[in-house]
Amino acid sequence: MSNRIPALFVGHGNPMNALQVNPYTRRWAELGGALPRPKAILSVSAHWFIEDSAVTVSTAPKTIHDFGGFPRELYQVQYPAPGDPDLAARVQKELAPIPVRQEERWGLDHGTWSVLCHLYPRADIPVVQLSIDETQPPSFHFEIGKRLAPLREEGVLILGSGNLVHNMHAYAWGRHIQEPYDWAISFERRVRELLLAEEYRPLVAYETELGREADLAVPTPDHYLPLLYIAGTRTPSEPLTFPVEGVDGGSVSMLAVRVG
Repeated sequence: MSNRIPALFVGHGNPMNALQVNPYTRRWAELGGALPRPKAILSVSAHWFIEDSAVTVSTAPKTIHDFGGFPRELYQVQYPAPGDPDLAARVQKELAPIPVRQEERWGLDHGTWSVLCHLYPRADIPVVQLSIDETQPPSFHFEIGKRLAPLREEGVLILGSGNLVHNMHAYAWGRHIQEPYDWAISFERRVRELLLAEEYRPLVAYETELGREADLAVPTPDHYLPLLYIAGTRTPSEPLTFPVEGVDGGSVSMLAVRVG
């Protein structure tokens, strides 16, 4: 029997989810209890989108409050998980000859800790972050997911944190509950179908293959690309499920994708 740990893409949505109990955060907490306990977590967050590939090596990564205009309580949240320099070195080895820089100053951004504080609230599992290289095409990120897949056999949970649909220009900021836009529902449905069918080429070439809806759903690549990492870790015919569903503010998909 394989000891392979599942891989997980989570739509993290609003940073306030770190403090709130709602249908999304309740499902995250349930997921944390249902998943096999990992030895370590490798997180790919939409909020570390920089001009190269880097991996955190701090033994005590800081909690980064990388946002503005939120209540004071959110800036007081700490997620004091340890780091794992050995895992960082393994990531460098798996991705060679791609240069992956060791980063000591970056810590855990809210794309990581706002989810992990519900998945693993005790913050007792080592966490390493891998940056998203903004200079590279989507195929690069999908390929990195493939190359990181062996870490799952070693008990590492590979976590992608973003949002499949992430259009903040269309987001309903008021108190009125906005029904999901038709284009958001249609794009999400198409991506789900492609994932289930193991048809990855259109997902990688989403800018040309998935039409006008992709322009609206993915106006910038940062929140979409973490999904490609997780899709890349999947072995042929491996189970794939959607443990969290929903659309926030009409234009932010909260879909989660579990591989394995």
